Amino acid sequence: MTNPSLDASIPVLTEIIPAPVASPKQPAAPTPPPPPLKDETAAKSSIAPAALDEEQFERLEHEVRERVLVQVLERIDFVLEQRVRDSLADVLQTAVEKLAAEIKDGLHHSIKDAVTRAVTQEISKLQSAKK
Repeated sequence: MTNPSLDASIPVLTEIIPAPVASPKQPAAPTPPPPPLKDETAAKSSIAPAALDEEQFERLEHEVRERVLVQVLERIDFVLEQRVRDSLADVLQTAVEKLAAEIKDGLHHSIKDAVTRAVTQEISKLQSAKK
């Protein structure tokens, strides 16, 4: 089942394979840092306000205000919508419970009146049949 001629070329876990040795005379070349991302570049430029002139600083301040305002408005819309949904759900639940109670009371009253009339009619028929 096993072929010894094929197995001889396959390394076994017990064999030690020498690793390539780096020569000490050649230091490893330092890897250059990765290029900064677009957001990091903008962040670095916004970190050094002393290097910015007044016009650039005002423009940057305006951009930051606009971004924050947009984010706050988006969040407000979401929170407001959630609160309206929750409040509306509570109001609708209360209204449904009251309506169900009114319908139940109305049915009880209608059934009671119908049964009372039916019993009264039957008693009158029986009394008139006896005479």
